[in-house]
Amino acid sequence: MTAYELCKARRTVRRFTQTPVTRELLLKYVDAARVAPSGANLQPLKYHLVTSPEECAQLFPMLAWAGYLKSAGTPEEGARPTAYIVMLHDTEARETGVEYDCGAAMMSILLCAQEDGIGTCWLGSVDRERVGKLLNLPETLRVLHIIALGYPAQEAREVPMDGSVRYWIDEDQMLNVPKRSMEEILY
Repeated sequence: MTAYELCKARRTVRRFTQTPVTRELLLKYVDAARVAPSGANLQPLKYHLVTSPEECAQLFPMLAWAGYLKSAGTPEEGARPTAYIVMLHDTEARETGVEYDCGAAMMSILLCAQEDGIGTCWLGSVDRERVGKLLNLPETLRVLHIIALGYPAQEAREVPMDGSVRYWIDEDQMLNVPKRSMEEILY
């Protein structure tokens, strides 16, 4: 698959099979994030892998899923992620301005996972304080975002935007994600 095809195919997944994602694949994704662009090359991002079923279960209630879908967007038991990558901000490397680094690193992870057939969900609605305590993080490491990973048990597709940005699940359980047209975004 070309980079363009990966970008076009990548969609958020919120339902997963229970086949574990290997540590080797997770390390590959973190390595791709490690070499992503970084402002002033300060490289303030660090990562924590969550892979054990026990730790995944502890982390799950600290995350909010798919606001537009309400409870239908939260994966039920047996469809939850089998791994997480927690993206951390090392404040000793850089105090502020990590947003761009975060975006570049995140997209590297999402695209590499897509290429390997791994579904992902970028979670920004996170109880950061509780996650920090769960992971026993020092004060210098702050939770930025969490990537949920697993083999997809849900399909998603791009649909034309028809006045609303809200995504929805149709009668076939397909996740429909509205996207603006090229004509609408070109100025």
